[in-house]
Amino acid sequence: MAFWLAFETKCFGFPPTDEKERFDPTQFQDCIIQGLTETGTDLEAVAKFLDASGAKLDYRRYAETLFDILVAGGMLAPGGTLADDMMRTDVCVFAAQEDLETMQAFAQVFNKLIRRYKYLEKGFEDEVKKLLLFLKGFSESERNKLAMLTGVLLANGTLNASILNSLYNENLVKEGVSAAFAVKLFKSWINEKDINAVAASLRKVSMDNRLMELFPANKQSVEHFTKYFTEAGLKELSEYVRNQQTIGARKELQKELQEQMSRGDPFKDIVLYVKEEMKKNSIPEPVVIGIVWSSVMSTVEWNKKEELVAEQAIKHLKQHSPLLAAFTTQGQSELTLLLKIQEYCYDNIHFMKAFQKIVVLFYKGNTKFPRDDSLAFDVGGAPHSVSQSLVSHCDWLRHLHGVLLQRLLPLRPLFQGPVR
Repeated sequence: MAFWLAFETKCFGFPPTDEKERFDPTQFQDCIIQGLTETGTDLEAVAKFLDASGAKLDYRRYAETLFDILVAGGMLAPGGTLADDMMRTDVCVFAAQEDLETMQAFAQVFNKLIRRYKYLEKGFEDEVKKLLLFLKGFSESERNKLAMLTGVLLANGTLNASILNSLYNENLVKEGVSAAFAVKLFKSWINEKDINAVAASLRKVSMDNRLMELFPANKQSVEHFTKYFTEAGLKELSEYVRNQQTIGARKELQKELQEQMSRGDPFKDIVLYVKEEMKKNSIPEPVVIGIVWSSVMSTVEWNKKEELVAEQAIKHLKQHSPLLAAFTTQGQSELTLLLKIQEYCYDNIHFMKAFQKIVVLFYKGNTKFPRDDSLAFDVGGAPHSVSQSLVSHCDWLRHLHGVLLQRLLPLRPLFQGPVR
């Protein structure tokens, strides 16, 4: 308290009062810098000083100046340089040691300040967005410190991931500044939280599918992204982006497939398109047959009467069986289709009685279910509900064809009881 009274009288030139004083940015800067200089590098003392100063200084009006000082040591000119004729302090992020532990300590200073003065949240986000646009004006060491600090602040929720939009600035991307900054940022972020938490934050601001934009257009590929970030020690981020790209490709495939079916495009054209997409995006056939099945079943409005829907389903699927057959050339694809049929019939009660007829249709038609020796792969991830569904159909499958029952015996792990 004695320090604060002495500082207030010295800085303001008058005894303390209850009224909050207003100054121009230069006077505000001088008061903050003087106070920081007197507290020294003890960040606990810095946090207490900032907490107390908010009662006398107009943080709301001079938020940008305040954050400039805490990060760079003084007010920043356009481009990110410090004016030569202005006061500056070494009690700031840029003058601190370049290590994660120090940046974590500075993050606590910002966190405490913003929790105390909630109205500073917006001003702080605007400040960080501005600082990211100024990255070219900072030294490599200063950029590294800012990246680590930003990662920690993103992890503890002080900052929103929308601030990353500034990294997509054309000049920063072109010169490789954005990608290099992102490496340090994501390392500190993932150090605080796991990749799942990082992904959730990115999704909230629709940033999860934009990470490749950290590179120029001619380098925006999954291969380049994964190579760059894996070599930088961020394999989990590389895998996340690769998975996102795969999910996006699958969604796009299903959307286009449904549109082609709705237009009534020839099956041969549809098959050609799907196979090209499979090759381009490395989508395995068992995944594709699931997409094709979903697309086929979504292109028709089903009768709500249970006694009529089975006949409608058989007619519809018989028409599309050549399309399904084109993507069941492997044992695992055949099994996937069988499980998809079960899931669909289990989830849509009107189709429960249609299950047997659908399987008979495909078993006798172009789409063959697995041979005895083609079921030696893991199916342990199948939903529990599907297991129960399969049990109820074992008896009729035996009568359908003795060989078919033998082909289903390797699926015993899916059953709740023994096959009789």
